[in-house]
Amino acid sequence: MAEKILIIDDDLDTLRLVGLMLQKQGYQIAAANNGKQGLAKVEEEIPDLILLDVMMPDMDGYEVARRLRQNAATAKIPILMFTAKSQLDDKVTGFESGADDYLTKPTHPTELQAHVKALLARSVKSEKTDEEEAPSSQNAFTVGVISARGGLGVSSISLNLGSYLNTGIGEETIIVELASGLGTIGRDLGFEDLSGLSTLLRGSPEEITSEKVEEILFEHESGLRVLPASEEPRDAELGSALSQTRAIFKELLPLSKYLVIDFGAGLSALDQALLPQCDLVIVVVEAFANSIEHSKLLLANLFELGLEKEQVLVALNNRVRSEMLLSMGQVKEKIDYPVTTTFTPAPELYVQAVRQNRTCVLHEPESMLTQQFKKMATVILEYEAKEE
Repeated sequence: MAEKILIIDDDLDTLRLVGLMLQKQGYQIAAANNGKQGLAKVEEEIPDLILLDVMMPDMDGYEVARRLRQNAATAKIPILMFTAKSQLDDKVTGFESGADDYLTKPTHPTELQAHVKALLARSVKSEKTDEEEAPSSQNAFTVGVISARGGLGVSSISLNLGSYLNTGIGEETIIVELASGLGTIGRDLGFEDLSGLSTLLRGSPEEITSEKVEEILFEHESGLRVLPASEEPRDAELGSALSQTRAIFKELLPLSKYLVIDFGAGLSALDQALLPQCDLVIVVVEAFANSIEHSKLLLANLFELGLEKEQVLVALNNRVRSEMLLSMGQVKEKIDYPVTTTFTPAPELYVQAVRQNRTCVLHEPESMLTQQFKKMATVILEYEAKEE
């Protein structure tokens, strides 16, 4: 996937010309025309390099660089200051603020390209060195579950898939529910005080530790651990807390063998940032024509984010018995993508399981639905083995 460069400059001509020049070199380009917008864009886009002007009206480049370096989520992104300020003191201030390189305007395109290329290469080398020196730890195999629109059973599939991995496969599994303000998993399993995740999301990323994350995990009687989302509608605003969510995921990864993430519906900025970090993504579809067309758009968006086709699985979830449902053949033809698993309607089983605060695979281990989750788990295990 092409490296992404964020240009932060209040001069629109610079944004356009430099952006076009770097695009021709094969880079992805994002842009912001002031410091505050630039800081927001960094968290949204997570660029590989930032091209930063100094002289901007609301917040100068020095302050932008300082704030980026103070944020753990953005501290290591390379910064190339590209400015008309050419005095030695200006350059010293730039480096003291956190810049990795300093280039004075105007400059020849070849010189700019050389600096960009060198910074990106240095960054990759640094990341590899960090990985080699860091103590080895087993990170969880991460499975994201998502749908193009709501009401397709993403939470139910996430919960039961995680439950099967935990009990059927016998591997420690954690389920994370991302949809703040729309949580359902906590209540289904009988948990109380579902404010833990929201509390962390409202705090500073630097304050999020492994201990604090473990404190807010619920453990079900089956041994499955869950991080449920809040039910408070007002907590939906926390869906933009990208830095905090990233910090939580970082602390979750070493805690289990599998991490199943309920991304809910749609494709928010947070989803776009986190989905490419998943080992596998399951797209839940329904056997209705409009749902399938919407899901095709979601699949295209996932590939644009850099996910490979073999990383994306489609699960057909027939939640109700209806003559209006398309046949499997029609679904495959319309979606033009392999369907890994089909979940047959089992509304009574879901209701009975929730009444006892259990998952379907725990409530009826021999049911057809449980066998379908077994099939999905097997596909995950086979993919994992192939990648090792």
